[in-house]
Amino acid sequence: MSHVLNLAKQVFDIEAQAILRLKTLIDNEFEAVVHKILTCSGKLVVTGMGKSGHVGQKIAATLASTGTPSFFMHPAEAFHGDLGMVSASDVILGISYSGETEELVRLLPILKERGNAFIALCGRKNSTLALHSDFVLNASVEREACPLQLAPTASTTAALAMGDALAVALMSLRHFKAEDFARFHPGGSLGRKLLTKVKDLMHKELLPIVQPQQSITDLIVCMSGSKYGMAIVQEAERVVGLVTDGDLRRAINKHTLSGLQTKFVGDIMTRNPRSIAPENTISDAEALFFEHKITHLLVLQGTLLVGILQVYDLNKL
Repeated sequence: MSHVLNLAKQVFDIEAQAILRLKTLIDNEFEAVVHKILTCSGKLVVTGMGKSGHVGQKIAATLASTGTPSFFMHPAEAFHGDLGMVSASDVILGISYSGETEELVRLLPILKERGNAFIALCGRKNSTLALHSDFVLNASVEREACPLQLAPTASTTAALAMGDALAVALMSLRHFKAEDFARFHPGGSLGRKLLTKVKDLMHKELLPIVQPQQSITDLIVCMSGSKYGMAIVQEAERVVGLVTDGDLRRAINKHTLSGLQTKFVGDIMTRNPRSIAPENTISDAEALFFEHKITHLLVLQGTLLVGILQVYDLNKL
């Protein structure tokens, strides 16, 4: 088994080196490619055969979900009607490590005649595809992780990394924000957290409220009668504190139960409790919950209490 682990580690080393090598290979051509895609009035059409095709599908999906309109076209199907999906304003990204993939080489002059700019993502700058493309992204590797040097391994990893670099660069130039990402992923957990407002999940009925001058007995009765495990302390409709189950337990440990009989709510409450506005997103609330290690947030409209949000409410999304 140690031999198996060593093989796995060797694969990681080879593929990591292949990615790091890309830093030495990209130049102004990368910037030109990014500019061409950014200013394109159509879509970015990604194409490739075999393993390169699988890589191309992932790159197209990443670009499409991060603000760059893109789709994958199988080069063999292109000759049987799928070319109809391509408009003259589209830019083509062709992936072929050898740069000699027959389907892509045959497709290149047809696309060029139609006026499509062609970007080759390949590993050989002197290949047919590279020599006849408008732009070339060099993703060559020194060796594959495959011991036979046959199965695309390090080369496909490098191509994926180059695609990610394109996507990130384009995201930055498009000023693509988390809210934009959420709009493209409304069905995912992240999308729901970014699109759902605090007011959509907050509790606003029968809130447990006490005053600072009330007794600890009143506090216990109030907390026991609610489902929130806490009580909000208000004075003249202004929130002045919060008492949670934890606050109450700590007070009992400090003063003993009999000693609490001489105390008031204001003596044990947490002052200036964390709060959030109803228009904030659930993602904002989640950040506060985990940053401050709390389980409750008061929802305030200005200084007016309008609800409470519990960390458990996040599970509803």
